[in-house]
Amino acid sequence: MSPFALTLALFILLTALATALFRDVLSVIVVFGAYSLGMAILYTYLLAPDVAMTEAAIGAGVTTILLLLTIARTTRPPTDRLFEKINVPAIVAVGAFVLVLMTLLPDMYAVGVEDAPVWGGGVLEQTPSLYYLQETYADTGAQNAVSAVLASYRGFDTFGEAVVVFAAGLAVLLVLKREVFT
Repeated sequence: MSPFALTLALFILLTALATALFRDVLSVIVVFGAYSLGMAILYTYLLAPDVAMTEAAIGAGVTTILLLLTIARTTRPPTDRLFEKINVPAIVAVGAFVLVLMTLLPDMYAVGVEDAPVWGGGVLEQTPSLYYLQETYADTGAQNAVSAVLASYRGFDTFGEAVVVFAAGLAVLLVLKREVFT
């Protein structure tokens, strides 16, 4: 793994930990925005620009702005401590999960390796991208391959993302409306 990837992974882990442990709401929002930006950079590094753009726009951009607007429209609770009390069983569970993931990490293919199955080597005869481009019309009837992937091949993912964004927007509107009328 390159020094850049290690530094980025450490940054993401530290910002995730800080988001979970900080007590001050404004600090949590700022650190969460930094975490989301780090994830967007990681997705770019892993050659997933569509996911990176979504994470940067929704996670680092819109979510951070909505949370900051919510804080501005509501009262910010005073806090005398920077960190929340640490939940030891939760830390043990998360630590065990991280250890399991770390044992699986060596089995992953390196980024950009041509013999990885996703690139067409090994088990697959052709790449998924090539399949989508060649079979989109026959499978879905859609003229546009991007629309076919989002609406047909990944329809459940797209629907889930739309539901999450709608629920988050609705929750923010409810919080802001409640604060206006009280």
